[in-house]
Amino acid sequence: MKIGKILWMAVALCGAVVANAQSKPGVIAHRGYWKTPGAAQNSIASLEKAIAIGAEGSELDVYITTDGVVVLHHDGVIDGKLIDEGTYADLQNEKLANGEPIPTFEAYLDVARKQKHTKPIIEIKPHSSKDREDAAVTAALDLVHKAKMDKRVEYISFSRNACERLIAQGPKKIKVAYLGSDIAPKELAEQGYTGLDYHIGAMRNHENWFDEAKAAGLEINVWTVNDEASMKYLIGKGVDYITTDEPELLQRVLK
Repeated sequence: MKIGKILWMAVALCGAVVANAQSKPGVIAHRGYWKTPGAAQNSIASLEKAIAIGAEGSELDVYITTDGVVVLHHDGVIDGKLIDEGTYADLQNEKLANGEPIPTFEAYLDVARKQKHTKPIIEIKPHSSKDREDAAVTAALDLVHKAKMDKRVEYISFSRNACERLIAQGPKKIKVAYLGSDIAPKELAEQGYTGLDYHIGAMRNHENWFDEAKAAGLEINVWTVNDEASMKYLIGKGVDYITTDEPELLQRVLK
């Protein structure tokens, strides 16, 4: 074989390896890494576990109470009462599955800011009214800014109102992705979103959205992906992030 051809093949192989390394998606622990001893969904421990395994992101869900405290919880109702229609004192006796009290967002950020690898992915949950939701957006932005983490977090929401307020009120380079899975990527880009964060079922049903999102300059995150076959499918599609309840499984697949 001629030397020139050997060199060309070597360069091509190196390029393929580099491209493959660059295309590996980041691992986002869904509600933190909670499927491990001592943790629970949306707990401080689940954030610490996500940090410990080197996850690129730890997703969390937030609501605001009537006295302005931003708290972590997936469901908007606890013991039959809406979180955003009660005070923080109403939650004082509530415990997560691991025994932790309902965490405040401020306490969560205090842990997150002490490291730089695992990024909080902040989901602003739909609230009982637009006013409550707007208050949650403003308070979350203020707390992140106070913690000096503006460039180290990303925001997501099913609520277009919350997303639009984040884009309008947030810092210049804020990252906001929509969760609703019902808007084409091109339209999201036109409205100022920096990414889409769609369910894997929606992306399978609209495979053209992978290329459309890339062409529009959007980051692609897909949720909630817990099986190896789906993980490999998304890796092959060149997504930027995968949200999963099984972050260590995804890390093994990526290796």
